[in-house]
Amino acid sequence: MTYRIFYWLTVLIPTVIIGGFEFVRHDFLLPYMSMETGNVYITLMTLLLSFLFATWMFRTLERMNAKIVEEQARRAVYEERERLARELHDGIAQSLFFLNVKLRQGQLDDARVAVSAIDNHVRQAIFNLRSLPEEGSLEQRLKKWLTQWSALSGIDVSPELQIRENFFTPAEEVQLFGIIQEAFANIRKHSSAHHSWLHLSTTEPRSWTLAIEDDGIGMPKPSEEAKKYGLSMMNDRAKQLQATIDIRPREAGGTTIVLTSHSGGTTK
Repeated sequence: MTYRIFYWLTVLIPTVIIGGFEFVRHDFLLPYMSMETGNVYITLMTLLLSFLFATWMFRTLERMNAKIVEEQARRAVYEERERLARELHDGIAQSLFFLNVKLRQGQLDDARVAVSAIDNHVRQAIFNLRSLPEEGSLEQRLKKWLTQWSALSGIDVSPELQIRENFFTPAEEVQLFGIIQEAFANIRKHSSAHHSWLHLSTTEPRSWTLAIEDDGIGMPKPSEEAKKYGLSMMNDRAKQLQATIDIRPREAGGTTIVLTSHSGGTTK
């Protein structure tokens, strides 16, 4: 049922019922019903009609909105799968080209490195695909994913999550999840860390902060930064979340990534 139909039903149904009662009352019921009694009846009828119609209409709107939210979530997950598929294709294609060159040159050690890179890339992509956010709250999905990541990487992780229920839209959750996946993939591949931390908190009315830290070897060289930390991807996602991103050395050693937004999330 479209919103246009709701509009006309809202206009016509009360008008027809109340107007029809008034017409019948004045033309046929005046000898049997006083004006005061008729006014009481029309007030009660208006109240009952408004209650029944509003209840039906808002329940229908809630069902429609739930379907829209579900469709948005499915679309966001589908788009993320498409992105991961392109990333997997491009990464493997580059590694295979490098492997082919090294094999032709007879450089077997470099070829073994390329094979290892392909293996790691495929494992990470499969892990991310299996871990796309679909069911449960964002907090539950993050804790589950971080537990699996820690088991896969051998790096301890300490999550601190303070997330208001339904604060983020499904599309925003996918973008946020993607940033977290990229950051922790880089920790596993490049940091040589033993421990990592994730802090995500939401505050009134529409502010949130995400901080990811590790105790690894610290920031890479400037020439390697974009490649190793996926800054381009994380910056793009941060822009879609209307958030600022700051990557800096951690005081106790390692790296800190902080995202802050004062306009993201959906208040409900």
